[in-house]
Parts: sequence; C-alpha cells; structure tokens
Amino acid sequence: MGATPRPRGPLARIRRRPESDPTPAQARRRLRAITSLRMAPGQVVAAVITALLGIALVAQVRAQDEAGLSQLRESELVALLDDVSGRVDALQREVVELEADRRQLQGQQGDVAAADAARQRLESYAILAGTVPVEGPGITVVVDDPDGVMTQTMLLDAVQELRDAGAEAIQVGNVRVVASSHVGVAGGAAAGTVTLDGAVLVPPFRIVAVGEAHTLAGGLAIPGGFLDSLRGAGASAQVVEDEQVLVDAVRPAPDPRWAEPVPATPSS
Repeated sequence: MGATPRPRGPLARIRRRPESDPTPAQARRRLRAITSLRMAPGQVVAAVITALLGIALVAQVRAQDEAGLSQLRESELVALLDDVSGRVDALQREVVELEADRRQLQGQQGDVAAADAARQRLESYAILAGTVPVEGPGITVVVDDPDGVMTQTMLLDAVQELRDAGAEAIQVGNVRVVASSHVGVAGGAAAGTVTLDGAVLVPPFRIVAVGEAHTLAGGLAIPGGFLDSLRGAGASAQVVEDEQVLVDAVRPAPDPRWAEPVPATPSS
C-alpha cells in the first residue's frame, strides 16, 4: 500500500500538541523569563494617570449624588418650589371638579347633567360645521380691491391666519368658511375673480371672524401676512375690533354617502 496522504486545506493548519510535558528545568527557565519582564517608565506613568483619573471621576459622581438640592441657588429652589406648588394646586382643582361632576352624575340631576353635556357638544359641532349662525366678540375686515389684485394665496393666508389666531367662526362675503371650504379662481383668470366654495368674491367684501378680537387683529397684521400682501399689491383693508359681531352665513348639513359611525362597544 502506498503512503498515507498528508491532510490538505484547513486541517493542515491545525497545530499539534507537544508529545511530552516540559522538564522541571525548562519550566524554571520559562518562569524566570516571565518575572524578568519590566514595564517601561512611560507605561508606568500612563497607568498611574489612568488610575488617578478613574478615582477622581468616581469621587465626582458620588459628590454630585450626595449634594442633591443643597447645591442649588436660592432663586432656583424658589422657582422649583413654585412649580411644584402650582402643579399641586392644579391637580387639586381638577380633583374637586371631577368629584363635583361625579356627584352630579350620580345624584338625581344625573340625567339633566348628561343632557346638558350632550347639548353643549351638539352646539360645538354645529358651530364647527357652520350649520348655525353665531355671534360673539371678534373683528370685521372690509377689503376694497377695485383693481382685482387679490389672489388665491392671499385669501388662503387670511383664513389660515385667522384660524391660527383662534377664530371659532369665519365668514367671507356671504360664504361660511368650514373645514371643507376651498379657494379657487373663476374661469381660470389670473386675478380679480377669486372664488370661495364656488362663489365669486366681488369687492368690496367683508371678512367676519368670531374670537378674541385683539388676537385676531394681530394675526392678520403679522409682517408678510394677508394685510401686508394686500396693501403691497395696491388694495386696502380696514380692520375693526368689536365686542359683538355676527356670522350669519350657514351651510347645509351634508349627508354622508360612505361614512358610517362605528357602534359603541360595551365596556367590560
């Protein structure tokens, strides 16, 4: 038979264990070689500095943990105490209101209270949907644009600025502004025939908004906003704040074609 072939590939790189243990003399020589190793001076200095930095870091963390509030200034402590006190007062007021609501709902007036709550929600939804006329404090903006320079963007800016300022109801001309309102241009003209929900806005027209009057007026007066753009294009607008304005344009309640309410799931 021929000679056994030598292993090839990865097996050829496996190191074999020594056939016998080292002699006592060999072991002593290896031990003396290990103990004779010495660290260079630079290595010793680096090790000492590393150890000192670790000790200092641990000491600093412990000092900060132990210091706590004692390291805060008097003004910081007062501000912290005021913040905590304010939160406690707010939570106590909320507890009192919730307890009063619970007693009212559990007592003989529970049905009346539930009916009042439902009526208030219905009124809020009707105002948001624009299905009822509303009145309250607000502003009236009279826009005079004989040359028809107002654009879609300007009107969109006006509506958005009023909404951002907290307007609860908006009317432009004879059109009530709601969530589904859209601004367009009649006949594709570039200017002078801006439409709101398909109705052409013929100058001069009024913008009426219900809300905090001063805040609404300030929202329209921001630099680069509706009033700046309108006046810069050559038109004019007059803003009047009033304690009582009327938004009398209404929208018919839409009949949903596709959406259906999800049945209430009984609580377990």
